[in-house]
Amino acid sequence: MPLPRILVPAAAALIFLGLALLIVSGRSFSLDTTLIMLFRAADNPAVPMGPAWFHEAVRDMTALGSFVGLFFMALTATLALWLCGYRHLAIGLVVSLVAAFLASTALKIAVARPRPDIVEHAALTFTASFPSGHAFLSAATLLTIASFVGLASRRADIARFCMIMAVIIAGLIGLSRIYLGVHWPTDVLGGWCLGIVWSSVATAWLGRRMAAADPA
Repeated sequence: MPLPRILVPAAAALIFLGLALLIVSGRSFSLDTTLIMLFRAADNPAVPMGPAWFHEAVRDMTALGSFVGLFFMALTATLALWLCGYRHLAIGLVVSLVAAFLASTALKIAVARPRPDIVEHAALTFTASFPSGHAFLSAATLLTIASFVGLASRRADIARFCMIMAVIIAGLIGLSRIYLGVHWPTDVLGGWCLGIVWSSVATAWLGRRMAAADPA
């Protein structure tokens, strides 16, 4: 197994655990406030920076990481794998992503970090702040889909392309949450890190087993 496949999720796991422990202990981060304010208009911090069309574009981007957006991405990938004959991989994908959703909900309840209150939220929120569900679930969903499609294709170029697109989209979704003022940057960083770990474990422990059970 290539070294990055071990080092990247290991580093991500350490970062997530470190952030979670600090946040649970009541630690605050001055950098959180600084970064949020970077996305705000200098003359009116209540308004995100940029023109109105950009605000809408960011809201569209954040919608991709919503439950509905990720559900349809996961459904499309699952059905595609199933119809192409990779039924074990399709089942493995569903199991992994349902478990990720349950883990996200449980972690938010357990940590119970308040949402940012230093700026007006530009989107509705219904749950606690850490980890960012959009960042975690988009990373877990998109990276796992990319990994499973790579396993099914058995082609390094396809696997690489899918992974690059997954990283870009999950990254933009996470940044949109900071821009809209609904998450602290450390919420998003923690979500990304947990998503990387989740996808890596799902691929190594579940995906490869399922791929081996499917026809070549």
